[in-house]
Formats: sequence, structure tokens, C-alpha cells
Amino acid sequence: MRVLFVTNGHGETAIADRIAFEIRSIASAVQLDHLALVGDVSAADMHEVGPRRRMPSGGLIAMGNVWNIARDVRAGLLGLTLAQRKFLRGARESYDVAVVVGDAYALAMASAVRKPLVFVGTAKSVAVAPYGPFERRILRNARECFVRDEATARELRRYGLKAEVANAIVDLFATPDDPAAQAVLDGFDPALALFPGSRESAYDDGAFLLDVTRRLAEDRPSLGAALSIARGLDPQRFARDAAARGWHVRAASSETTPLVLSYAGRELVRAWCGGIGPLLRRVTLVMGQAGTANEAAAAAGVPIVAFERERNGKARWYRRRQQGLLGNALAVFPGRGDAAVAGVTSILNDPARRREMSETGRARMGEAGGARRIAERVVSLAGRP
Repeated sequence: MRVLFVTNGHGETAIADRIAFEIRSIASAVQLDHLALVGDVSAADMHEVGPRRRMPSGGLIAMGNVWNIARDVRAGLLGLTLAQRKFLRGARESYDVAVVVGDAYALAMASAVRKPLVFVGTAKSVAVAPYGPFERRILRNARECFVRDEATARELRRYGLKAEVANAIVDLFATPDDPAAQAVLDGFDPALALFPGSRESAYDDGAFLLDVTRRLAEDRPSLGAALSIARGLDPQRFARDAAARGWHVRAASSETTPLVLSYAGRELVRAWCGGIGPLLRRVTLVMGQAGTANEAAAAAGVPIVAFERERNGKARWYRRRQQGLLGNALAVFPGRGDAAVAGVTSILNDPARRREMSETGRARMGEAGGARRIAERVVSLAGRP
């Protein structure tokens, strides 16, 4: 069985990898390849194929973001897109089925393979942005269509499209436990998780989250955090940025915990390069500038705090969209020192609000098992159980 995954985002790659894991558990012999239309992050359960390149925007070119589009075009976006389209046309005899994780653009690109298409929609929802007429036309190319919530599926069915609900983001935290996660949070109460994201901006956002953590710790003698470093990012760059801000950084021997950060003689943050699921089982709160990782936290019932610090408001739409999807599970505070610290403190001091945020997150994200259902459908389409 030969399956090609096509994704157009870092979070989408993580979702595809989770579905690939489920396919591998079903099929005895399977080839799982992955074409990343955006970025160059590698996956654990898929083999990377085709042209790929990291772009300045990190993939954030939706909602008329002319500045990011212009930067990507200058960096070679058009040539990359043509090369990817050529690869897909040439792959027609290499695969039995293609799985698209992302949006209608990714599905339009994957249509060049001329094989049965499974679409996994991750971004669109009637809660924030329904699929428009042109997108619905593209979705008709998919043999199977999975979206993130029932209201969106119902809206697509109203237009004659076959659509089901399977929010595979929920399954990102439902992974085997890792005892190392207990060690990375040992002694911290409350224990926080820091999710700076997976794009280039993660380094600057990581430094900001470290500063907020340091200030929170001034009034909480046991508070500490795990800094989650996404696949494809450089732990040493986080270390250099932290050291420049007065942190003492010590290298650790663990592959999943490469760095330990102290401030004023107190160990406050340990870096984490493992899966986020084991962290989410153990933390009180997530401070996250991420996309998919924030949503996985909501699915796990962990309250999330994000900060409005997008440069010149160019990506503010992204945070508004996420808040529309997650509702009260996500609190958004100004990205300035005093306001940021005060906002997080208010949630840490309010157990009732954290319970409400937890319940809202689970309700908004839905049930686990979506990745397995998608995998079963892919195997069925490929015709080889």
C-alpha cells in the first residue's frame, strides 16, 4: 500500500504523522510518503519526498496578508509551487491514495496525482470561517472529506458534499506516556508548559515566554515550566537567546531534555524535545503562541494563555481565529510584561475559571479517535487491509 500525504503547515504535518502512525498499525506493509508544501519539518512516521523549502512567513499567508505573500514570493515561492506541482503530476503511478491535511489549496495541488483523495480539513469551521463557494468546488474532488466539527460537516452536506467529523488534533496528546516528562517537571508546582510554536518566530516568542515565567516565579517559589521545542527548531538558539537575557543555561545529557535554565540561582525551566502529550497530562496551564499545539492542549483539558504580540498586527487574525475555535478555553492577554504577568496570575489564582476553561476546551475539540477513523478509511480506499 502506497500513501502520499500532502500538508501545508507545521501543525498539519504533526496531524498527518499521527494518521500515518495509525495506518502503520493497521496495514502490514505500507509506504508512507510526505510532501510538505510549507516548511521543511520532518516527520517521525513518514518519508519526506518532493521539493520543500522554509519560507519567511512560515506559511502564514492567508487572510490577505500581502506583506507575508510578498516576502515569500521574493524567497522563491512561485518557483517552489511550480516544482511541487510538477512532482505531484509525476507521482501519478507511485501511490494508491493521497491524504491531504490542511486546506483547499493543498487539496487543489494534490489533485494533480489523479488518485483517490482523502481531505482532512484542519483550519476551517463555521465558528470562524466557513468554506466558501470556490473552496467547496475544490472539496468535491475528494473521495472522503473529514472536518473538525459537526456544524461544519452539516453545512457542507447542505451543499451536497459528503463530509464527516474527525478532529485528529485531539489525538495528538493521546500518545503513549513518556516517564521523562515527569522528570522535566519534577519539583514544579504549579507546572507550566511553554509552547512558542514551530515557525521562525518561535525563538522570539520563546524568549518572551521565558521572561513571563521568570516574573511569575518571583511570587511563586515552586513554579517552573517545560519549554517545548518543536521538531526542526534549534535548542542551542533558544539557549543563546536566553543567555543574552540573563539566564544561566546548562546543557543536559538527555535527548528529550537538552537544556536546563536557571535565573538568580533558581532552576525554573527545562527544555523538552519529546511529544507534547506527556506534558499535557502533567501541567496546570499552557502559555502558548502555537497553533496546533494550543489546540491539542484544549483537547486535553488544559487551560491555554496566549499573548497579543504579533508584529504590527500582521498575524493578529490568526489568534482571533484560534480564540473563535476554542472559545473560553483560550485566554488572550496583551503581550506586554505587566499585563501578561497579571493575566496569567489571575488564571493561576482562579481554580473555578481553570475548570471552566478545561471543560470548554474538551467540548470544543470533540472526541478522540479521529485519526484512527481516517486511517481506516485510507486503508479501505487503497484496497489492501
